[in-house]
Amino acid sequence: MKHSSPESARIAERGTILRCQVGSTVHGLAVDGASDRDEMGICVEPPEYVVGLRSFEQYMYRAQPDHVRSAADDLELTVYSLRKWTRLALDGNPTVLLPLFVPETEIVTLTDLGRDLRAHRRRLISRRAGHRFLGYLRAQRERLDGTRGGRHTNRPELEAVHGFDTKYAYHMVRLGLQGVELMETGDLTLPVPEPDRSWLRALRRGEHTKREALDRAHELEDRLASLCETTRLPDRPDTDWADRWLVQAYQRTWSSWSGGAPSASSKEGTSANDATT
Repeated sequence: MKHSSPESARIAERGTILRCQVGSTVHGLAVDGASDRDEMGICVEPPEYVVGLRSFEQYMYRAQPDHVRSAADDLELTVYSLRKWTRLALDGNPTVLLPLFVPETEIVTLTDLGRDLRAHRRRLISRRAGHRFLGYLRAQRERLDGTRGGRHTNRPELEAVHGFDTKYAYHMVRLGLQGVELMETGDLTLPVPEPDRSWLRALRRGEHTKREALDRAHELEDRLASLCETTRLPDRPDTDWADRWLVQAYQRTWSSWSGGAPSASSKEGTSANDATT
């Protein structure tokens, strides 16, 4: 695959400015012995991939082959180009925003640029993010409720035991909780605070019914829809700042490369190529 090529791996390894966990563990919702390791990174691609004919959008690595579900502790890694990640973040993509909020204990790689990006996260957050959380929450609730078509589960083993996909259901409710917090405070608390964390873990274990999950999601959906109209967050993110920051980030990184090897990360961690060994 193009996004998994050795060339993409080298670009990701050389230019990563931030890499961290983004899966169940960072939310505090992992089940012992049942969770894989999801990581996301952001990298500065070389100039020939920005102003030349070649292109780089992301590098992807999976411990398992395509179409094979990850097992416990298997690594799934996506490293976005800085430009693509920024576009997605400005659009309010819920998953892409997570590296801005994860605690430092969950960070694998962090450079000065990555630290600066996290320090200015409020400039990237707006009501647009609330609408994205709301859209994903609504779509998942309707699929679980059977009022919207489309596949909503690939976990028949959970359906066999609990009557519904409890992992899908807890992700749905988590989206609502985090969307509400983001619109209320401009921040995300990771891991998910109590008592909601325990409620979500109980849902994942099948200790809440499908009806309880749907009712909770519907309640959060209504609350989030209201907050999207009343939040103190701006209507739009600060795209002017983001554009200036991107230009400076690329210039700064490329200048350091022209003088030799890229500056070392301020936090040691597994490189993109290490993930493939």
